[in-house]
Amino acid sequence: MAIDPKLLDDLKKRREKVEISGGQAKIDARHAKGEMTARDRMSYLFEQSTFTEIGMHVRHNCTNFGMGKKDIPGDGVVSGFGLVNGRAVACAASDFLAQGGSLGYMHAMKIVDAQNYAMKAGIPMVTVNDSGGARLQEGVAALSGYAQVFYNNVLASGVVPQISLILGPCAGGAAYSPALTDFIIMRNSGNAGMYITGPKVIEQVTYEKCTMDEIGAASIHATTSGNVHFVADSDSHALDILKKLLSFLPANNTEDPPHKLDTPLDMSVNPTFNEMIPNDNRTPLDVQPIISAIVDNGDFLEVQKDFAKNIVVGFGRVCGIVVGIIANQPNVKAGCLDIDSADKAARFIRFCNAFNTPLVNLVDVPGFLPGKNQERGGIIRHGAKLIFAYSQSTVPKVTLIMRKAYGGAYIAMCCKDLGADAVFAWPCAEIAVMGAEGAVPVLYGRELKDCENPAARQAELLGEYREAFYNPYVAAAMGQITEVIDPAETRAKIAFALRTLINKKEVRPAKKHGNIPL
Repeated sequence: MAIDPKLLDDLKKRREKVEISGGQAKIDARHAKGEMTARDRMSYLFEQSTFTEIGMHVRHNCTNFGMGKKDIPGDGVVSGFGLVNGRAVACAASDFLAQGGSLGYMHAMKIVDAQNYAMKAGIPMVTVNDSGGARLQEGVAALSGYAQVFYNNVLASGVVPQISLILGPCAGGAAYSPALTDFIIMRNSGNAGMYITGPKVIEQVTYEKCTMDEIGAASIHATTSGNVHFVADSDSHALDILKKLLSFLPANNTEDPPHKLDTPLDMSVNPTFNEMIPNDNRTPLDVQPIISAIVDNGDFLEVQKDFAKNIVVGFGRVCGIVVGIIANQPNVKAGCLDIDSADKAARFIRFCNAFNTPLVNLVDVPGFLPGKNQERGGIIRHGAKLIFAYSQSTVPKVTLIMRKAYGGAYIAMCCKDLGADAVFAWPCAEIAVMGAEGAVPVLYGRELKDCENPAARQAELLGEYREAFYNPYVAAAMGQITEVIDPAETRAKIAFALRTLINKKEVRPAKKHGNIPL
């Protein structure tokens, strides 16, 4: 016996009807603009023949405003799971060609099903946003759908990596789902935009005039709001960034990142580190070449590279070990910590800790950025986030003090007392409560006031202060430094520390959760 061919023919026709979505004319129009359809994106992301679709034949159940007569293929979303570079990933992609990708209740349930599958299987969850927003005809049912998606975003947080792609409109309440995920990749072209209220509403309520690009474009979110982590030039570029990002991430919080432990441990010295360090510590150092020399083959995936540029964060491998790197950037604001850089680093640290990724901290920081706007903007609270994030982290933590490490910023960049497992310092490291120019007037104010030649005496005292504190040996004498190293040994020392810490276990007091100073 064999299955009735009519049944197979019916199945084929039903599939084809859903797959063509809004029709060939709409597909052709989308391609003419250089953009992919939802199914094109799935085909590009997943390995051939591995995508298993969830809910292809789901239909909405709304009858309001004539919706009972409307057939929306797949209810405007393509969801399922498959293999990306050999690793399982779940995904839900809005289908703008079907009712503008608007979200109704059953549409939302397809996303929820994909989220549930990701959590049960312990695999990353990817969401592709390209939607007109909530389906007005469904009213509160659509809002209920959004709420369930948001709830699952929170349930999955810290359990499986969640990544959002903004490849079309993402407005109103819809924007909160990407905001609840770990990383956002956004296309900087076409109709891609993310905002809560559009220009017309803003003008009606606040009388402010603005354009869509001024509030919702990728360039704004990548540089000013900090909402977007990666900017892409096209759909394919966004999906390539996604694949690269996934290559550094574990499938879930019970697994280690995809280390390459068969990589030989390289203990050779690299004299080029010395060549990258300016002779004068007051000359800005560019940390990017330092990072490139530390990670394998210079392969570093920077996260939020255009936001809070005074700190650099991202993923790389050191002799095969996947690491999250947090580095002060003295080329920008002298490397000072400020509100945005503290937020940027703290969130990245917490992601790495949730997903068992060791931290490498490169320190060259003269302090927290002074200023009225910083104080009134809550630099105390924001800086505390960074201290909280490092202190809460139980993953391996290796810190390198390159040059300046002053005051509270020295602490906040993961000193030994904040839980660093190994702290290395270059001989040019300066570890002090503050720089000489600020410390000497405080320490010797009365003497300078009473002496005959204050300028000459101040110059002498500055020299004495620098000689006493502008080196790492005072801290080393107190056991705060694991080893003072030749810069040429930097990669070897970090690599060996990471290898020895790979099985680190650290137990913390039992509690529901800490209360980070948000």
